[in-house]
Amino acid sequence: MRVIGLISGTSVDGIDAAWVTLTGTTFDLSVEVVGSATYAYPDELRSQILRVCHGEPISLPDLAALDDAIAHQFAQAAIALQAAHGPVDLIGSHGQTVFHRPPGQGADLGYTVQLGRGEAIAHQTHCTTVSNFRAADMAAGGQGAPLVPPIDACLLSHPKYHRCVQNLGGIGNVAYLPPRPLQQTDHPETLAAYRQQVRGWDTGPGNVLIDLAVYHLSNGQQTYDQDGAWAASGTVQDALVEQWLQQDFFHAPPPKSTGRELFGQAYLEQCLADAAAYHLSPADLLATLTDLTAASIAHSYQTFLPCLPDQVVLCGGGSRNRYLHQRIQAHLPTCEVMTSDDIGMPADAKEAIAFAILAYWRTQGIPGNLPDATGASHAVLLGDLHHAL
Repeated sequence: MRVIGLISGTSVDGIDAAWVTLTGTTFDLSVEVVGSATYAYPDELRSQILRVCHGEPISLPDLAALDDAIAHQFAQAAIALQAAHGPVDLIGSHGQTVFHRPPGQGADLGYTVQLGRGEAIAHQTHCTTVSNFRAADMAAGGQGAPLVPPIDACLLSHPKYHRCVQNLGGIGNVAYLPPRPLQQTDHPETLAAYRQQVRGWDTGPGNVLIDLAVYHLSNGQQTYDQDGAWAASGTVQDALVEQWLQQDFFHAPPPKSTGRELFGQAYLEQCLADAAAYHLSPADLLATLTDLTAASIAHSYQTFLPCLPDQVVLCGGGSRNRYLHQRIQAHLPTCEVMTSDDIGMPADAKEAIAFAILAYWRTQGIPGNLPDATGASHAVLLGDLHHAL
C-alpha cells in the first residue's frame, strides 16, 4: 500500500511528511521510503498554535478556524508530496497536539487534543485519511503516548543488541527493544512474548526548553540552536542540572507522558529564575538546559530499564544537535550512541513514517498501541477513518 504519514510535533516547527510503500503486517513489515519533506507553517499560524499551546484562551469559533487552518496545511503537505512522487492510497495524519493531559491528573481518563481534522484532509486531498490516533488508547485508560514503540519493535529491533530508540522532538520519548530472535519471527507465541518485553515512555524535555531559551536569549531572532553550536561554546552548571532532575516527573514510574503543559514557557521561566544565582552567560545557560535533556534521558534509563542498552538510536530533530548527542554519550558512556540514519531509518522522517504505518495498521484491523508502553488496559485499533467522497 502507498501511504503518506504526516505529523507536526511539540516543537511546532513544521509538518513532517513521508511517502512510503508498505508491505507485510507487523514483524514482517517492510517499508520503502520513496520521499519525505518538511513543510513549514506560515509564521502567523505557528505563532497562534504556540499561543494556544501555552494556554492562551481561545473562543470556540476561533478554535474551529484554527482546526481548519491546520488541516489545510496538512492537506497541502500531502498534495505537494504526491505532486513530487505520485498518488497514494492512504494518508495517516497525527495532526498538531495543542493539549495533552495524562490520566491521573484529576481524572480517571486522560484527554488529548490534536488539531487538523482528518475529515477535512480527506476532503481536500480526495484520499482516505486516518487521524486522531491517541484517543482510543486513552479511552482504554492509557496515556495516549508513546505510540511508536510497537513500530520500532517491528523495524528496529536487533537479534543481539539491547536498543533504546530515543526520539528527540519537543518532548523526548524512548522505546526499549530487547534482542529479538529473528529466526523465530514466524512463531506467534514467541512474538507475543517479545512484545511484552518492549517498553516505552516519555523521558521529559527533548528540544522544547532549548528552543524556548534560544528564542528568549536571541530576542526572538533564532528559534533553535543550529547543530548545538551555541550550547557547545558554554559550560554546564552541574548543580543546576541536579536540582532540575528532582522534578517529580523524572521520578514517576512508567507508563508516563508529558508535553508543553509541564515543560513549556512557565517551566523555562522557573529554570531562568533558578539560574539567576549562578550568573550564567547565555551559552552556559543553553549548555545547562541541553544537558538537562541528556541527563534526564540517562536518569530514565538507569532508573526504569531492566538493563542499560548496548545501543542508543537517536531520531527526531534533536538528533541533529551535535552537542546534545555528545552530552547523551557522556551520560551513557557504556552505550553506543548513534542516529537512526546509521541503521537505515531517516531520522527526520521517522515519526511521519510511524503514522503512515499506524494508518496502514488501522485499515488492516491491526491494533496499534502497546499497552505495556501506554498503560492501556488492552490493545485497540487506533485512529478514526475518513473516506474520501
